[in-house]
Amino acid sequence: MAAYEEQEYNKPFSFQIWGKMIPFFRPYRRYFIITMGLNVFLAAVDVLTPLFQSYAIDHFIMEDTLDGLQPFAAAYILMIVAQAASVYFSVHAATTIEMNVGRDLKWAQFQHLQALSFSYYNTTPVGYIHARVMSDTLRIATMVAWGLVDMFWALLYVASVFVIMFLLDVGLALIILTIVPGIALITVYFQNRMLRWNRRVRKLNSQITSSYNEGITGVKTSKSMGIEPDNDKAFFEQTARMHQAASRSARLNAIYIPVILLFSSVASAIVLARGGRMVREQLMQLGTLSVFISYAVIIFEPVQQLARLLSELISCQANIERVMDLLEQKPNVVDSDAVIARYGDSFTARKENWERIRGDIVFEDVSFKYPDGKEYVLEHFNLHVPAGMNVAIVGETGAGKSTLVNLLGRFFEPTEGRILIDGVDYRQRSQLWLHSQIGYVLQTPHLFSGTVRENIRYGRLDATDREVEEAARQVSADVVAGKLENGYESNVGESGSRLSVGEKQLISFARAILADPAVFVLDEATSSIDTQTEQLIQKAIGHLLKGHTSFVIAHRLSTIRQSDLILVVRDGKIMEQGSHAELLARGGYYYDLYSRQFEEESAIGVFAGIHP
Repeated sequence: MAAYEEQEYNKPFSFQIWGKMIPFFRPYRRYFIITMGLNVFLAAVDVLTPLFQSYAIDHFIMEDTLDGLQPFAAAYILMIVAQAASVYFSVHAATTIEMNVGRDLKWAQFQHLQALSFSYYNTTPVGYIHARVMSDTLRIATMVAWGLVDMFWALLYVASVFVIMFLLDVGLALIILTIVPGIALITVYFQNRMLRWNRRVRKLNSQITSSYNEGITGVKTSKSMGIEPDNDKAFFEQTARMHQAASRSARLNAIYIPVILLFSSVASAIVLARGGRMVREQLMQLGTLSVFISYAVIIFEPVQQLARLLSELISCQANIERVMDLLEQKPNVVDSDAVIARYGDSFTARKENWERIRGDIVFEDVSFKYPDGKEYVLEHFNLHVPAGMNVAIVGETGAGKSTLVNLLGRFFEPTEGRILIDGVDYRQRSQLWLHSQIGYVLQTPHLFSGTVRENIRYGRLDATDREVEEAARQVSADVVAGKLENGYESNVGESGSRLSVGEKQLISFARAILADPAVFVLDEATSSIDTQTEQLIQKAIGHLLKGHTSFVIAHRLSTIRQSDLILVVRDGKIMEQGSHAELLARGGYYYDLYSRQFEEESAIGVFAGIHP
């Protein structure tokens, strides 16, 4: 399995990049103000707590009296109660920010993903998209809600503590101050290295997510081909690399913490030694010394926190870049402003202005190459399909068969030339208008988790139960429902896992029929089903496609003998066209394809004991 090369995100800190998040933060500025304001109070309480301790030592313990203890205790209890209330409301505000920013980012990405063109999904694995929508979004929301607030508290606390220490005793304050830069430098040194390894962990995590997704979705292929040992080896190697990176980060952290504790202990010892001598010489009160010792023990934690959070802030920028990279992706197929004004966009349709398609389709000198490709897969392609005509497209793999219907559905647009529907360039109408009037039955049908009825109803969400069941009956999908324990209310499983390919195909065909499209597209719709199911579908196709413009792509040429027009595509060009009888009579490329396939099917039939 080839690894997808993800873009590296290691730019230096940039306010411009963080500024892109402002639209997501702005609706919750009230909560930001609340939590910041409360953290000012909390920092003040944390700074004042040692001063209360100092007052108690100097006025109650040293004086050996309890005079004034009650008002002191009342003030202290009041402060603790206020602190507890502030923590509650601060946590509530921060949690609100985290939940809402995370939700808004996920929703924005999901909506944007629906608007992106097929080309984005051709080049971006599902695992990486999932990592952006879930992991990156969670980290951004967490950093904004908690990290920035903690940085604000730590900065305010450190500044306030040093102000008070200098007011109490300049000498002891300078001792602690001289140690702080060393702590900061050590923290920056270790954090930069831990940050580099953490970035590697996150990148490897994205790769593992992608591999895991492919492994689960492709489990049938893996088991049928017996490649579980290879998958296991590849997955083990990926997780081993992530384990190694995470271990390096953990080892750095294991060294870093004891070093910081050592500095903290040294600072406390120096303060205790010098301060103790000053107390003995009556140059300082014991309560004041207790304040310094408390600050000396505690001050290094917020300093570490500041350095750590600054590193995480810089690291989180990579998550923002990944999310914004997704949100700033431009779809290759877009409607013009004039089209959107008349027909609406993909989310707010103006159906009152939608014209009904008759089905007259013209490919006019169309050339096409994929956005990430260099060579044309279609060149100067011309075709006129009158309304109601049934067109079959045949050719070898890679000849350009699916490209034609992808262009017809405007999943891609012509690189050159144009496509007319009912005499109008289809770019002059909206994508949603077009997609709603084309019924697709794909080679690999996709069913959503839910019931049989719900999957058929996706063809037209306002359809009644009777209309759903009638659509199913017309293509024999009612046979599928009849086999299941709860009929139409039976759950099909994830991606229709409880059904065979043929059964999923019948349901997807019923879904397309329910939509009553003007144009049908059957992309290899009968290539993966058993003969009995194929006969059921072919029986329905003959009746249901009558009067509709339709394009049928098929490997099995025996299924398209009754088509009005057969296009034989080779190397992006129509080599031959005509009816089945006409093409056989010419003895050309189609004749060779048909003869070769007939011989192969005959050989298979003889091998199976079936005489054609």
